[in-house]
Amino acid sequence: MNQNTNDGSKFYLYSITSVAILGGLLFGYDTAVISGAEKGLEGFFLSATDFQYTKALHGFTSASALIGCVIGSALSGLLATRLGRRNALRLAAVLFFLSALGSYDPEFLFFDYGKPCWNLLIAFNLYRVLGGIGVGLASAVCPMYIAEIAPSNIRGTLVSCNQFAIIFGMLVVYFVNYMILGGHQNPIIVKDVVSGISSVSAASDQWSIYHGWRYMFGSETIPAALFGFLLFFVPKTPRYLIMNNQENKAYSILEKINGTAKARVILEDIKSTVHIKTEKLLTYGVKVIVIGILLSVFQQAIGINAVLYYAPRIFEGAGAQGGGMMQTVLMGIVNISFTLIAIFTVDKFGRKPLLIIGSIGMAIGAAAVCLCDMMDIKGFIPVLSVITYSAFFMMSWGPICWVLIAEIFPNTIRSKAVAVAVAFQWIFNYLVSSTFPSLYEFNPQIAYGFYALMCVLAAIFVWRWVPETKGKTLENMSKFWKKDK
Repeated sequence: MNQNTNDGSKFYLYSITSVAILGGLLFGYDTAVISGAEKGLEGFFLSATDFQYTKALHGFTSASALIGCVIGSALSGLLATRLGRRNALRLAAVLFFLSALGSYDPEFLFFDYGKPCWNLLIAFNLYRVLGGIGVGLASAVCPMYIAEIAPSNIRGTLVSCNQFAIIFGMLVVYFVNYMILGGHQNPIIVKDVVSGISSVSAASDQWSIYHGWRYMFGSETIPAALFGFLLFFVPKTPRYLIMNNQENKAYSILEKINGTAKARVILEDIKSTVHIKTEKLLTYGVKVIVIGILLSVFQQAIGINAVLYYAPRIFEGAGAQGGGMMQTVLMGIVNISFTLIAIFTVDKFGRKPLLIIGSIGMAIGAAAVCLCDMMDIKGFIPVLSVITYSAFFMMSWGPICWVLIAEIFPNTIRSKAVAVAVAFQWIFNYLVSSTFPSLYEFNPQIAYGFYALMCVLAAIFVWRWVPETKGKTLENMSKFWKKDK
């Protein structure tokens, strides 16, 4: 099964991409672990005596990893160019591991265990930011690595598999959180109607406040260690090798993946576009950079991460039983199924049709949630509407945005341009996620009405301005943007 033929070795290709895709799994795991841990974490810091833990502080703490994501993605271009794609992923694995340990035991060395205080909150957030840097780095470099390894005819499918891994990572951590919580319950948070100050009800389960959230964060050490270990068995990408004058090594990898005849043709195509190591960011005009940025902005402005990060809280508010954890696991299973739709259709139907269909489906789901809240409808309908909204994201903006960001930029500016686009993605992710608890408490209708509007605008943007990249080589995109400049 592993023989090299004129068509190359599919086993070798899939082995390499499977390792890179583990970075996507950790991306999903790290960003979604907060969904199960955030209520216990809130209960823990509400018992602090030296400061008042407000909803705004909780929003910041729940989303603090995203600050690191902005930093990691902004540095990804520099690190991917200086260290190489593979070594940048190795660094991300180390950051994932250290963050998981630190979030599990933020008191380590400096604080008394189990005693919340202002300085401990700062330490916890710093550990989460550290993990966020790993997420931001992996989010940019994983699809870049896969796109530079994969043949053009299956590149969209393989890059989409990275999104599948992200969603699978979320499903895994939803299930892990559910299993860790077990027979325990998340704390009951009550708000004093006069002072507006929140506190933990005396009837709350103390285990989830002092232990549950720690185990949830600590569980990430296992996939992080596995990712770091397996990265010692994958090669550097051919395009990176050629950009660093290692043509023979690049050809050897291309030959294993594509076969002898195709490898020579691809090698010459790459060489024709990377005769200069790097070019200025705006060498191919402003339009390609703006489109990349807006793809990232719309992926977040449509509000998906508000659902993914606060799913149990949202389902509980919609009338779900058991604190919303079981419905969150169900949503994760549905998300996996709809991500498979994108994987199996992206190289057949193209990128644009899936994005437009997904935007419309999300708009309907978000509008339905808004209407349910307006009409005070609880139970099955609002829960189904949230799951529908999430499912349409998973068959469109979830995987396809990453495919396009990995594809549309020319070789000589890709690392820089991807870094810029992904940095904007994490900036807007942070803005949406950190403001959601306060906005949701103020008026859920405004939140979901805004997300529905953004979905409509996203569909119009894709229809009018985003180019179709299906079937085009990465070298074709350099020629395309030169003509369009």
